[in-house]
Formats: sequence, C-alpha cells, structure tokens
Amino acid sequence: LTRRDLQAEAKKKGRPWDTSKGFDYSAPCGPIVPKEEIHDNLFFPTGGGTTNHENTAAATTTTAAYLSLEVNGERRQESTLDKMIWNVPETISYLSKYFRLQPGDLIMTGTPAGVSEVKVGDSVSVKCGDLPSCDFTVGPPE
Repeated sequence: LTRRDLQAEAKKKGRPWDTSKGFDYSAPCGPIVPKEEIHDNLFFPTGGGTTNHENTAAATTTTAAYLSLEVNGERRQESTLDKMIWNVPETISYLSKYFRLQPGDLIMTGTPAGVSEVKVGDSVSVKCGDLPSCDFTVGPPE
C-alpha cells in the first residue's frame, strides 16, 4: 500500500518515499507457506505452463503464477509472475548483494498495472497462484 499524499509531498521535495510506503499497517500479508509445502503445479490453477520438475523450489520460482487483486469483489489488478521486470531468482540474487537474506524474510516488489485508491471499509483480496490469499478490510487511521 502507498500513502499517495506522503508520496507526492516527498516527490515534490526530492526526498525518499520511505514514509509513504512504510506506515503502520502498510504491508498486509497472507499466511506464509514454507517452500517445502508448495507443490510444483501450484502456480497453474488452469493448467498449462512449464516448470523445472527437478525440485520444488526451482519449479515454484520459475513459473508464471497468476497474480490478482480485488477490491469489494471487483478485479483491479491481474498479471502473471513472469511479467515482472526481474524474475524471482534474479530479484533474490540482486538483493543478496546488499542485504543478508534469511529464512522468513519477505521481499516486497511492485505490483501489476491497475493501481488505484482503497478507502476505509473496502474489502481487499490478493492472490498468487494457489497460495492462501491475503484478505483484509481497510480500517480507519489510528
């Protein structure tokens, strides 16, 4: 999530966008699933696609997982993982040059086209392949 008001202010002043991205409750997450529990066909709910079947970890990082975001039941964003600028292994490799990544770390990336406003009371559902969804309701500021 992004606070566009803080982002616009930071852009005008040529400052980093940290506060517009890292505010309280800005990163809702669904259930975390260990890679050992992910099946190699996880990312193809409608069939199709190709994977590296040598091991599950490789298969799940090289597939075209379907990504979607719905607000109040209306689809606002959808794409596939293979449409990202960098694939998952490239992203991990690049970040590993600057950060010591550990099991359980979360890597936040950009989102597909269709970014739009959410309001207090909106119900949001984020999905990636057959992983458990991240569902939340936007609450009032505290």
